[in-house]
Amino acid sequence: MRVLAPVYGLTSAADETRRLAAAGVDGVFTFEGPHDVFVPLALAAATADVSVMTNVAIAFPRNAIHLAHSAWDLHELSGGRCTLGLGAQVRTHVERRFGVDFDRPVERMRDTVAAVRAVFRTWQTGERLDHRGPFRTHTLMTPMFSPQPHAAGPPRLAVGGLGPRMCALAAEVADELAVMPVTSERFFAECTLPAVAEGLSHREPDLGAFQVLPELIVACGRDDDEQVVADAGCRALLGFYSSTPAYRPVLEHEGFGDIQPVAQGLTREGRWDELAALVPDELLELVAVRGTPAQVAATIERRYGPHAERVCIYTPYAAADDLLAELVTAVAG
Repeated sequence: MRVLAPVYGLTSAADETRRLAAAGVDGVFTFEGPHDVFVPLALAAATADVSVMTNVAIAFPRNAIHLAHSAWDLHELSGGRCTLGLGAQVRTHVERRFGVDFDRPVERMRDTVAAVRAVFRTWQTGERLDHRGPFRTHTLMTPMFSPQPHAAGPPRLAVGGLGPRMCALAAEVADELAVMPVTSERFFAECTLPAVAEGLSHREPDLGAFQVLPELIVACGRDDDEQVVADAGCRALLGFYSSTPAYRPVLEHEGFGDIQPVAQGLTREGRWDELAALVPDELLELVAVRGTPAQVAATIERRYGPHAERVCIYTPYAAADDLLAELVTAVAG
């Protein structure tokens, strides 16, 4: 199992990448947060022999040409190891923060993926660009603005999803489904995999193989002291995620749906420090992957091994370099 880990900073991106590469990760990914999602990956790709992934670039505010150029450049910098991860975000942020339309998000994502694929195909094969979709139209590409074809082929395309329609869409049109990190073993088996199966039933054969990419909150410690630190960091992250209505289906599936509106209310009042206290031990155990490096590896293999070749890990706490290396080695092994 190949392991991808996050790079959080901008000026620290190269140093973070060196640290992660020394721990044995296969790749690094970035978030759409206080920094641009693409720029740190350019620093990472120039620093170490790792794959790079946007996890995720918010798709709807961006033009497909911009997405394609950024991904193609990262593909070249990383030696053909770039995955363009795309996400829809939530209506409030798309409409109020980015200032663009959010209606029909699944259909918008389908059109976005098709548009980016059309641009990739033009650059790789010389085929005339002619994408005419319900939301995006691209019909002009001249040699002056076309990068050279890549020996590894175009970048991979991943779509982030949690709900059944977006997961099904990813399986139908993308190369990977990036499973959002607030999930559980039961939700993955009973909700995500059936949606993937539905999408695969409509997939065109020429798109090639499809992969599931689980994103996991990992609470790893080799002794009680390390486990306490890891649990605290993961509890805080899960409390934050619980405030988002999009994650309520997972919480409801495990019997904790009443946490979501309470968490959302705390965020509206600016009481961010109180979110962690909403997460009981049972919910942490259900969503996070917990234990020693060997126990974490065994849990990942049981939950996701038959369905995935690589995983993204979130360790929202100060994990020592040797702990991180043991974790990556156990999961990869």
